[in-house]
Amino acid sequence: MKQSLGAKTLLYPTPVLVVGSYDADGRPNVMTAAWGGIACSKPPCVSVSLRAATATHGNIVTRKAFTISLPSASQAAAADYFGLVSGRKVDKFAATGLTPVRSELVDAPYVAEFPLTVECEITAVHELGLHTQFIGEVKDVKIDEACLNEEGHIDVGKLDPLAFAPDTGAYFALGALIGSAYSIGKSFMTDAT
Repeated sequence: MKQSLGAKTLLYPTPVLVVGSYDADGRPNVMTAAWGGIACSKPPCVSVSLRAATATHGNIVTRKAFTISLPSASQAAAADYFGLVSGRKVDKFAATGLTPVRSELVDAPYVAEFPLTVECEITAVHELGLHTQFIGEVKDVKIDEACLNEEGHIDVGKLDPLAFAPDTGAYFALGALIGSAYSIGKSFMTDAT
């Protein structure tokens, strides 16, 4: 029997997204967010949902661009810190010793040390209530070469992305490979399907 937990934001796991933006003076800022993900395949788009109270929200509205840097599990402390303090008060890059890199494609910075970066230009904005959803068209995805396999595809084990549990506020690393998509379910297929 299932137990009702009520209307909550519980999807598992949620990604740990480090959203990069520039403020009005051109200072790089990042914040950690978990409300986001893939929004469209063609054109490739991702979304992030942010509260208007954040510095990043205002930066994105002004600059019309953002980046998403994905930290690895070994970088959880820095990713967590980015969500604890405001970019209005603290230079988060200086505090962590991490490096802001200016995107060549969009008006936003990303974290050099984090293994994967998605560079986005705003295509749509949706006011949803407490959060504003920013849809960004992906202009490029950059990844550390060490996270690629022999075929040039992302090796999730090497990327070692960080995941977030929204109800407990805990971070997790992903588990072991259990099978290939579009393949392990074929045992249920019949000639009619």
